Amino acid sequence: MTDSKNPLKLCGIEFTEYASPDSDFMEKAFYGFGFSKTKKFKGRDIDYFNQNDIHFLLNREQSGFSREFAKSHGPAICSMGWRVEDAGFAFEEALKRGAKSAANEANKLPYPAIFGIGDSLIYFIDDFASEGVNKGRIYDTDFEAHEEPVIKEDKGFLAVDHLTNNVYQGTMEKWADFYKGVFGFTEVRYFDIKGIKSALVSYALQSPCGKFCIPINEGKGTNNNQIDEYLDEYNGPGVQHLAFLTDDLVDSLDKLDRDVVDTLHIVPEYYDEIFKRVPWVKEDKDKIREHQILVDSQSENSYLLQIFTKNLFGPIFIEMIQRVDDNGFGEGNFSTLFKSIELNQMERGVL
Repeated sequence: MTDSKNPLKLCGIEFTEYASPDSDFMEKAFYGFGFSKTKKFKGRDIDYFNQNDIHFLLNREQSGFSREFAKSHGPAICSMGWRVEDAGFAFEEALKRGAKSAANEANKLPYPAIFGIGDSLIYFIDDFASEGVNKGRIYDTDFEAHEEPVIKEDKGFLAVDHLTNNVYQGTMEKWADFYKGVFGFTEVRYFDIKGIKSALVSYALQSPCGKFCIPINEGKGTNNNQIDEYLDEYNGPGVQHLAFLTDDLVDSLDKLDRDVVDTLHIVPEYYDEIFKRVPWVKEDKDKIREHQILVDSQSENSYLLQIFTKNLFGPIFIEMIQRVDDNGFGEGNFSTLFKSIELNQMERGVL
């Protein structure tokens, strides 16, 4: 029987699949964040990287869906695997609710799939370990030990907190309706953000399982805004960034490989005021300033810490976030963050 609030019986994110004309740099970046390469998909040139409950696939196949996707978009997140109670049921129910089948895509992974944002794929995965229940995992059955494993020190990243989509002006409602209508996502926030020279609007949607969120960004006005710059470089809508959750952002950043991972510069005066606005932060304030971490709070004694890399894979970047009883998205930082990205655009001659 279908649950009206969670019609596909969604249970979270299983993996993110990457493809790139320059997969070597992607691999180095994964290591910089503390991911280990331990397995390979049986019979395919697809490497598996892992850190806690974050699972990445790096697809180097020379033909088929992922290869063509990378040709069209450059470095890209070409698919995601989403956990469901029953993959066959979820696939059929998604089609009934208006999703488009990807069953005929060449050389795709052997799981039921539909088309998602920007014609990337969403696979339905029902073999996963979660909350102490191990139903068998695809990494145990469909992958084998890598002949050249690379083990890196864990940097404390635990799970994917959220992933953000960038879409063309005028299409945000369409994509919000896709996630709401097919999966049962609900709107939790709406933002209208203005920078110095450009602006954007954003919906934040929460999955019906409550395990992750998808903010959807749409630019406003000039096509030099950061959203439309992404769309131009990426050649269409897609995943703008993933957010890695950690319980200790300062420690994670202390361990980060800064030769590979570079973060946005925050205006120094930000730190003249932030600890007056959020005085209950327990972490070392000098370390927060040194790492240029952003701080926000929705209510007294709750807060979040967040930081953003510069563009890492084409126009895709990574957010790192720590939550202390705070389920926001750093709304208080949006103006500062937006201006920091604009500053980076100006440095690159885009604005």
